Amino acid sequence: MNSPGLWKPVVVIVVVYFAFAIVNVLNKKILDKGVSPLIVVTYRQAISCVFLAPLAYFWERRSRPNLTSSILCHLFLSALLGATLLQYTFLVGLGYTSATFSCAFTNMVPAITFMLSLPFGLEKLNIKTNAGRAKIIGTLITVAGAMILTFYKGMPLGRPYRGATAAKGNQGNMMDSTKKTKNLTFGSLVLTASSIVLSCWYLLQARIGKMYPCPYSSTAFMSFFATFQSSILSLIIERDFSNWVLKGKLEIFTVTYAGIVATGLCFVGISWCVKQKGPLFTAAFNPTVQIFVAIFDFSILHAQIYFGRFLPLDIYQYYSCLMLLCFIFPNILCWKSTVFWDVS
Repeated sequence: MNSPGLWKPVVVIVVVYFAFAIVNVLNKKILDKGVSPLIVVTYRQAISCVFLAPLAYFWERRSRPNLTSSILCHLFLSALLGATLLQYTFLVGLGYTSATFSCAFTNMVPAITFMLSLPFGLEKLNIKTNAGRAKIIGTLITVAGAMILTFYKGMPLGRPYRGATAAKGNQGNMMDSTKKTKNLTFGSLVLTASSIVLSCWYLLQARIGKMYPCPYSSTAFMSFFATFQSSILSLIIERDFSNWVLKGKLEIFTVTYAGIVATGLCFVGISWCVKQKGPLFTAAFNPTVQIFVAIFDFSILHAQIYFGRFLPLDIYQYYSCLMLLCFIFPNILCWKSTVFWDVS
């Protein structure tokens, strides 16, 4: 029961989502300065590809299976879903909202992943059991929480930061210069689409993990394909080449950190967790991102947190505990048998 192998996926995925929380806060900072989301995605994938390519070559050259057309197609689709579309839609939604608000929508990912995994046979549902009923209740709570988050604001929690007024004035000038305004309706729609794309990518990654069980190589190929995909989209949409120049240290640090850590190492960790425990297990820990981001958003970005925006955080914390009790704990007790996380 105390075997480290049982808790290793839990520790890995929590560390991964902590790193994601940091990059989300950094991305919000540079997006408010007018950096294009597509350009961020392009640089991020290119840096990840350069970083992972030598690691994948030396660490997995003996265990790496031969590439087939089917594997390449799956990797190309993985890049389109998990890198290009996912990161672009999330960054667009992040630009129109806040870091805490945008991460709250990723909490729908466990519910969406669960619903999508049923027809593909990756997850089983028996409403006659307590676990089956818990899955349905958790799914309904997740969707309801996201709707509350969108339409209900509520009272502010805590006192606003003293320099918030001046900061808002400076940010307002930047937003006017880049013609960006907060539109929660549009941002919510884009973030919902991002959550659906992420859920689809989790399911696809479960299949890739069986076909091509090399997380470093698969992530390197994904970054390689995503670099070309996002570059083409960037050249079509961002025709002003001056926008490609990163003008500050924060922009350079953000894309470098996002490429090496968030896309490079974290996607390797996610691929490994999906292979070990399945897509639903990995998606179930998405609510931890909002916990970390809410702390960073309030302490670093000095964003005001409202009761209505914070309420789903408590709901998702409860949902996370529900998922832990219903899935991880039985799996620890009966680790030799396939209980809830059988992805065969």
